[in-house]
Amino acid sequence: MIKLDRTDTPAAAEHATVYLAFELSKAKWKLGVLLPGSQKLSRYTIDGGDVAALAVRLADIHKKAAAAAGGRPVRLLSCYEAGLDGHWLHRWLTGQGVINHEIDPSSIEVNRRARRAKTDRIDLEKLMRAFLAHLRGEPRVCSIVHVPTSEDEDRKRRTRERDRLIEECTAHSNRIKGLLHGQGIRNVHPLDRAFLKSLAGLRTGDNRPLPERLKDEIAREHERLCLVARQLRELEAQSKAELRAARPGSPEARINQLMDLRSIGPVGGQTLVNEVFYRDFDNRRQVGSYFGLVGTPYDSGERSREQGISKAGNRCARQLAVELAWLWTVHQPDSALTRWFRERVRDVRGRIRRIAIVALARKLMVALWRYLKTGVVPTGAVLRSRL
Repeated sequence: MIKLDRTDTPAAAEHATVYLAFELSKAKWKLGVLLPGSQKLSRYTIDGGDVAALAVRLADIHKKAAAAAGGRPVRLLSCYEAGLDGHWLHRWLTGQGVINHEIDPSSIEVNRRARRAKTDRIDLEKLMRAFLAHLRGEPRVCSIVHVPTSEDEDRKRRTRERDRLIEECTAHSNRIKGLLHGQGIRNVHPLDRAFLKSLAGLRTGDNRPLPERLKDEIAREHERLCLVARQLRELEAQSKAELRAARPGSPEARINQLMDLRSIGPVGGQTLVNEVFYRDFDNRRQVGSYFGLVGTPYDSGERSREQGISKAGNRCARQLAVELAWLWTVHQPDSALTRWFRERVRDVRGRIRRIAIVALARKLMVALWRYLKTGVVPTGAVLRSRL
């Protein structure tokens, strides 16, 4: 039997609260249950994804808690680490009347010993302890993931699929160029319309015709390249059509609002809105933290240094933020942010300039958040002229 600290909030006194913790994997789900008035963490095993069995188990847990509740209403609080299963389980649990929390796995402290015991049983107990500590209000014991709506989550697919198609397109194109380069043929353009016809007339570096099997392989690779390129064009056409038909207050309207600023185009606007600004932030610190652009100081004893940015946020959004910061200095030369950047770096090149551009990226993302929230244009920024 293990003893876990309980919450003593007013809400916990008004209800008979059952605490649940899930340890998820593909094959099996481990469920830890702490019933009202009990100090024992009961453990159950459920086949991964078997919500029918989980519903039966939840009903049985609710029945046991009601019997020990003494007439008080029963509520179920659950948690699990965000991961491969995504957010569907959160929505299913919410639909069953369970108050669920998704926890950032990297935010839970672990033992720093070189060899530490790690089992599902230990992880389940550790997760339950962190969950109860969070419910008691202990600061920084763990981080709770903001779960997007199904619509917001689905909207991310457009930008992420585009990035994946571009990677595939580049891979197919480089493969074709590499095969031909190995035969002494350079400066080819696989996406040209006449590329396949030109294969018959190409000669190797030692003035031989291309081998037949190589031509067949290149033709198949080119076919895949054309398919990806066509899907990419269709995807971009759909995005443009959605932006033209944007309704006031919609995410597409916010994308157009960002595109009104010079240096931000359709791709940058869509990524920022779909990945970041679909959710509400309370302050600039939350904005910087979501991008992973906050500092990580190391100050212990006589040692004091800065370890760089945390990189704990959205990786795609952080990469875009740095790219937009460079573009901002080019297309918004008279803005206050660009002047701030140039005053600090002047003619310095190399590492110092790269560090400063990351700082500018954070300031720029905060300024864009305020621009979308209040409509106040960043100081000195120029808007595109509408025809």
